[in-house]
Amino acid sequence: MSNEPATFGRTSLRVPNPATAGQVFRLIRTGEATTRTEVGRLTGLSRTAVAARVAALVELGLIRETEEAASGVGRPPTRLAFDASAGVVLCAAVGRSRTQVAVCDLAGEPLARQDIQQEVGPAPDELMPRVVGALRDVLRHARRPARDVRGIGISIPGTVNGPGRCSQDSPIMAGWHAVPLDPYFAALADAPVFLENDTNVIALAERSGHLLHYRDALIVKASTGFGAGIVSGGAIQHGALGAAGEIGHVKYAAARQVPCRCGEVGCLEAVAGGWALVRNMRDKGHEVGHTRDVVELALGGNTDARREIRRSGRHFGEVLAAAVTLLNPAAIVIGGDMAPAYDLFVAGMRETLYRDASALATRDLHILSASYGDQSGVRGCAELALDQVLSDATIDQAVLAHSPLDVSAAGAGSARAGTR
Repeated sequence: MSNEPATFGRTSLRVPNPATAGQVFRLIRTGEATTRTEVGRLTGLSRTAVAARVAALVELGLIRETEEAASGVGRPPTRLAFDASAGVVLCAAVGRSRTQVAVCDLAGEPLARQDIQQEVGPAPDELMPRVVGALRDVLRHARRPARDVRGIGISIPGTVNGPGRCSQDSPIMAGWHAVPLDPYFAALADAPVFLENDTNVIALAERSGHLLHYRDALIVKASTGFGAGIVSGGAIQHGALGAAGEIGHVKYAAARQVPCRCGEVGCLEAVAGGWALVRNMRDKGHEVGHTRDVVELALGGNTDARREIRRSGRHFGEVLAAAVTLLNPAAIVIGGDMAPAYDLFVAGMRETLYRDASALATRDLHILSASYGDQSGVRGCAELALDQVLSDATIDQAVLAHSPLDVSAAGAGSARAGTR
């Protein structure tokens, strides 16, 4: 399994001459080049070579050429633009009690979405057929045929085996360990499947949000459990075994002897995770079934719910302080089901984080809400797929094949290549 990190933000094309069609496409897709002249200037390609590559990309439907209105003497320049409608990607952000699915265009913009409410912890044979059915529904709603699907991005909680498209030794996904997920989609679309951890896809979504400004950040998912996506130097850090960021299962003094859903005792989320808040609220006589119910009560002014969420933030801040001191991020981004109660959660978190972390590490620290709210998961899954299906290598393969964009072979054996 590769440990090559995914980098964030726009980077100018730096390739030896001659640049390939895929590299030319990347310039046009990012907006760095909008005319043939700019492509030639940035790549060093001759006019003939630029024309050949542009023609191939137009034939694939990936870019379009338009003429600007005449504003003077001579022929107006032809503008080159990425055509995001040339295909779609399917997205499934699988959670413990809710799964969100969407169909997105090639710019990652959702065209249709649907939520699946489920019992906590369903087995893959129970949930995945429902996911596939929901994806068929959103494709139909978006009026896109299955042949337009270029890739499928999925996220699940816990540690994943990206190349194997399966959960890896994750106690909170009981029954999912080593079960490949791509076969479930075989009848839906002839497209490669890509898998990533649920918190890391929020980090992928932030590439067009907060990560444009911060290259060192901790992306926090505060939901039924806790996860942390570690972005260092503009790259997601997965760890040697892909298990980086499992902050919810750090042993925590205040949780000593408290059983955790992972089967251990003493984990942070046993006293601070959303499922622990639900337990506490039920003990107080409130009828709640999920973290979202606790958040709704808190936003409605319920004192018990507000107290629980603030206490959760306080517990979380104690553990997060060590990570902040160790990693010195420029920003902490809060997403997940507790994010709508951001002010309450962060108020508690600040109490202990600033008390326990080093003064230098917190001096310029920014604490922010996730850019895309509850759409972060599906947007990140779209980015996961798009990184691969619009990669230089995939575009070059499509040009060589001289056929409509088909990525079923290119990159399908490296399911996390686009996020590493």
